[in-house]
Amino acid sequence: MTEKEKMIAGELYDASDPELVADVLAACRWMDRYDVSRSLGMAERLSLLREQLGSVGDGVTIRPPFRIDYGYNITVGDDVFINFGCIILDVCAVTIGAKTQIGPGVQILAADHPRDPAVRAQMVEYGRPVTIGANVWIGGGAILLPGVTIGDDALIGAGAVVARDVAPGATVVGNPARMLNPTGTARSDTDR
Repeated sequence: MTEKEKMIAGELYDASDPELVADVLAACRWMDRYDVSRSLGMAERLSLLREQLGSVGDGVTIRPPFRIDYGYNITVGDDVFINFGCIILDVCAVTIGAKTQIGPGVQILAADHPRDPAVRAQMVEYGRPVTIGANVWIGGGAILLPGVTIGDDALIGAGAVVARDVAPGATVVGNPARMLNPTGTARSDTDR
């Protein structure tokens, strides 16, 4: 298996592999072009997105600046809106469902690192896919950690740090993100 194949599969890989370094440089060149696309029409920006991202639906708006690791592991459904300053570390699959809205400064992090310091010292890393369902609203500054799945129609509060899966239709807030009770107060782990 190549290092790129290992990366996409979520296995330990060496990010300094020449093929991956070349892919990062290509993504950097693309980001330079995308970041100056603010004055272009929607069709032209959509065309730019489709050059670099794995799959981009119709009616997608991503406001620059927009940061990615590679881009080719990102799938974006129809009518998605992503506001300024989004960061997506897409070392493996990142999927964003149709009609999802993502606030400014959101970080979607599929990249992860070994917990064992001896393994981490070998300068290897891995990824865990992030999946965001349809019609999700993610508030500004939220952080989605590696391996989380956000169900359809969920709401992620501004500044939330999401370390666990979020059920469809649920609202989570805080750090770490906790589900809100019907009364609008955050539930603790003992409430579950």
